Amino acid sequence: MTERPVYHDKMRELQRRFGSEKLADRLAQHRRRTAFSDADRDFIEGAKFFFLATSDAEGFPDCSYKGGLPGYVQATGPGSLSFPSLDGNGMYRSLGNIVANPRVGLLFIDMESPRRLRVNGRARIDFDDPRQATIPGAELMVHVDELSIFTNCPRYIHTGEKVSDYIDRGDGNAKVPDWKTWPEFSDVLPGKGGGDD
Repeated sequence: MTERPVYHDKMRELQRRFGSEKLADRLAQHRRRTAFSDADRDFIEGAKFFFLATSDAEGFPDCSYKGGLPGYVQATGPGSLSFPSLDGNGMYRSLGNIVANPRVGLLFIDMESPRRLRVNGRARIDFDDPRQATIPGAELMVHVDELSIFTNCPRYIHTGEKVSDYIDRGDGNAKVPDWKTWPEFSDVLPGKGGGDD
């Protein structure tokens, strides 16, 4: 893989306009990498959620919140990670976009530390990963590689954290979202009622 430049021409124009070009270069030099540090690995594997940015074949963006129990995201190599697609609303927006355009952005945030980590790369879906069977509610796995990892400033991160009661912990006690009981949806819910959003 040819490494992409950190900044494109339009970013550079704005950096020059606001006098931040040297700062941007220094940040890229010291904060960007293609392999996880031990601290990165611990952070993503301890994450309870992240935001996943995808786009369709035409580049139209979509962003979804992805949540699970700590450990549901795994660093699978120096520059790769995987996470499950959990039971959702059946629209498959993120996964459909990944099939159409594998470029993704993941933003991990710890509201307590506070800490942020950006991970950009190329994703693919995998219906046959054995790890899927070990994660309650997993429909398939998503693998992301060719990473560009960037430690992000934690400034402006609000604090507060609670794991959702809707997360399947494998004990059969996950709450069912109200919308899955509404009459306009109840007759079209597949299987356990869901899919990636």
